[in-house]
Amino acid sequence: MSWSAADVPDQTGKNIVITGANSGLGYQAAGVLAKQGATVVMACRSVERGESAADKLREQITDTDPDFDVRECDLASLDSVEAFAEDLREGYDELHALCNNAGVMAIPRSETADGFETQFGVNHHGHFALTGHLLETLVATPGETRVVTHSSGVHENGEIDFDDLHHEESYGKWEAYGQSKLANVLFAYELQRRLGEAGIEDTLSVACHPGYADTGLQARGPEQEGSTLRLYAMKAANAIFAQSAKQGALPLLYAATAEDITGGEYVGPGGLMNMRGSPTKQQSSDSSYDEDLADRLWVVSEDETGVEYDFAALAGSVTA
Repeated sequence: MSWSAADVPDQTGKNIVITGANSGLGYQAAGVLAKQGATVVMACRSVERGESAADKLREQITDTDPDFDVRECDLASLDSVEAFAEDLREGYDELHALCNNAGVMAIPRSETADGFETQFGVNHHGHFALTGHLLETLVATPGETRVVTHSSGVHENGEIDFDDLHHEESYGKWEAYGQSKLANVLFAYELQRRLGEAGIEDTLSVACHPGYADTGLQARGPEQEGSTLRLYAMKAANAIFAQSAKQGALPLLYAATAEDITGGEYVGPGGLMNMRGSPTKQQSSDSSYDEDLADRLWVVSEDETGVEYDFAALAGSVTA
């Protein structure tokens, strides 16, 4: 299958939220979706950087009048996530897609405002909480809506360590990253199962991964470590092996807009080692399909974030 940004269906009248839309894959996806007519809510930790990114996209999109709504959302703070969601619900009666895209990768150990290990707190807990706050609006929106959660091929090496979930006893930056990315896929699949069990058919949960894409994500770890050698090595590897951020955004776009998507699917590049190429539907790791693991993670996530999902009430809002 050959699928490109030109294949994204018309998005006129749709409201789409993308976390981390000021750079990398989220930035590329925001431009494509706005060009196709969507109102794109750019949920960014820095409003200043978000506005700068929106201005650049407006300069690039000359054949339409793109609609960007930049709002502050710091996934490392549950208070910020909740405030963002509350403000968004006041401004939008309908949401057609939530793209859980933002993330951090292989950084030195630190903690979020709520005391979570940062990679797990941002990549998983922040998006778990955000989805919980916005799910009622997504479910109540007429027609099909989607929650797309961005994972990584690195999830295949991930393990959920419930005995040391936030790596207080032992920390490896790649182990922590792999755990957070496995959590992303487990969450996406469990959300779809729970929606299905509640009889909610028009809101779909999908996971995706970008393969190896040249974004600023890879540089943050070496920059925070102060390792100039690793930073140059990473940039060289990106230049030689990685596909562009524009190409890397295609699985996210496919998962969010393609008409043949069903809930519980996993989308990634179909080329060499699933690292590059056009988006295809794929199989994720064996661990990601472990329903007992996903259920346990869900319970822990509700407990630690304080965000509880009431699927019975959501189902009632559909039939009311």
